[in-house]
Amino acid sequence: MAEILPIRPWRYNPEVTPPIDTLTSPLFDVVSEKQRKALYQNPLNSIHLSVPEPPNASDRAAALLKAWKTDHVLLQDKLPAIYVYYQYFKLAGSPKEYCRKGFIAHIRAYDWEDQVILRHENTIPKAVNDRIELLEKTELHVNPTHGLFTDPDFTLEKYMDEAIQFPLYETEDYQGVRDVMAVIHDGAVIRRFMEVMESKTIILADGHHRYEGSLIYKHKQMAANPHHRGNEGYNFHLMYFTNTEAGDLRILPTHRVITGLPGFDETEILRKLEKYFVIKPADDPCSLDELIMGKSHAFGLLFRDSAYKVRLRPEVLATMTWPFPDPIKTLDLTVMHYFIIEKVLGIPGKEQRASEYIDFDRSFPDCLKRVVKGEADMAIITNEVSIEEVKEVCHSGYTMPQKSTYFYPKVVGGFLFTSIHQGEFELPVYGPF
Repeated sequence: MAEILPIRPWRYNPEVTPPIDTLTSPLFDVVSEKQRKALYQNPLNSIHLSVPEPPNASDRAAALLKAWKTDHVLLQDKLPAIYVYYQYFKLAGSPKEYCRKGFIAHIRAYDWEDQVILRHENTIPKAVNDRIELLEKTELHVNPTHGLFTDPDFTLEKYMDEAIQFPLYETEDYQGVRDVMAVIHDGAVIRRFMEVMESKTIILADGHHRYEGSLIYKHKQMAANPHHRGNEGYNFHLMYFTNTEAGDLRILPTHRVITGLPGFDETEILRKLEKYFVIKPADDPCSLDELIMGKSHAFGLLFRDSAYKVRLRPEVLATMTWPFPDPIKTLDLTVMHYFIIEKVLGIPGKEQRASEYIDFDRSFPDCLKRVVKGEADMAIITNEVSIEEVKEVCHSGYTMPQKSTYFYPKVVGGFLFTSIHQGEFELPVYGPF
């Protein structure tokens, strides 16, 4: 049972702040160094709460949040609501416009073993620790994570479609995506959202680090509170929910970039690869991503002066010793991390999550540029993951390697923030709940 609640978010006060499109920012794990530096120049941008500047970053965010509340830069909604959030976007090379429809609400922070919220990939410990510290100091959910539910009847879409006709915000973000947000205050409709979601299992699409941070924070607070009841603000998490059946979920590939690996030698790598893969040189490195498109267990390898398409020899898959069920073993990403990164490059699976030699890059042109310029030793180019594969992994109880999926477009931060400080979290007595 997925228990959700309406929210009373803090939002920018339009009477004292500039237009909302100057206040939004990318999520902490996708914002680039260049973007951060530019956004920091705006003293009111939401980046100061989501990715605060060091030193003492979390303390600075907490102090700033207090000042913004005191100075009425942020105002808290009086009424509980469901926030509707639509993202209109196109993909490179296609004229088709997609619209990803969803809504934002609080959800109870379920432990993984409850099997209500399911994860599909591992996290990186340092990133989790950073999120915990920020949550502890601010008691604020700055950005919603992204959760998926399945409803082939599209029960809630009619309410969202009606609300979006009267938008609160309409902007174009850093991705070139048109973001539109609206609000539902009708108590009966909000109750309908809560009832529909009660029977749902949620797949965590994006925000594993932030959600895991919420879980750890919840347990810390539970241990420190002898009067814990279960309805305190720390028991809840902010999430953006979208329907897996809508046909507007896009998962882009995330490539692996290898840098600084001791003893790196291209000739030796190719020699080791021959044991596991059929290797074909690529005449045009710029089309390497197209050569592997749609082909299972096929990868592109970029070196500074050469490029190759490699495809796993079918008989080799059975030699994998990682203790995974077949649906996990057959994933492209598992094959890549086992046969290329562990067996060929020599980075053991248990060390890969925190390895300083492995970086992640969603952009094929960026991978190519980094390798050609000598900023990286090699790049491993992979295909996108399907939503059906994500579902299968989640229900298996196992996880994919870290940074396996990139759900596009990303949710944008800055439209709203929700507090889990008890006095600000509680719904007013005149609310319908």
